[in-house]
Amino acid sequence: MRMVATPEALRALIGQELGVSDWLEVTQDLIDRFAEVTGDHQWIHVDVERAKREMPGGKTIAHGYLLLSLLPKLGAGIYKLAWPTRSINYGSDKVRIVNPVKAGARIRLRQSLVAVEDGAPGAHRITVRQTLEIEGEAKPAMIADTIRMSFT
Repeated sequence: MRMVATPEALRALIGQELGVSDWLEVTQDLIDRFAEVTGDHQWIHVDVERAKREMPGGKTIAHGYLLLSLLPKLGAGIYKLAWPTRSINYGSDKVRIVNPVKAGARIRLRQSLVAVEDGAPGAHRITVRQTLEIEGEAKPAMIADTIRMSFT
């Protein structure tokens, strides 16, 4: 885990990779539980038998919003800010799901720092490029720029 001591130290990392997470298997059980919570039971996600017949590769695929929701879990071990008293999700820009994640595939997160902007006194808006990679595939599953606000 990379520890970043100050906003100035973080600014020095703009344009650089912050780190890469461990691999996480996207199981059918995880996909099913996400479908249950969100009410998104589209067959491409939850109907294993139909997917065997009709989906390329013969497997169900993860929900795009499931992939987006895994960013905090995967990113938790990549870097940590030492200074804020609190940090909140400010939103996302340019979220693109470019390659489906089949049930049973493993994914990992690669983060790069895009920007650090000053807000109100003691506040910083931090934009991180999140790239979800699929093990064994050249094309990532998702690319998203996420924004968080940190406060001292």
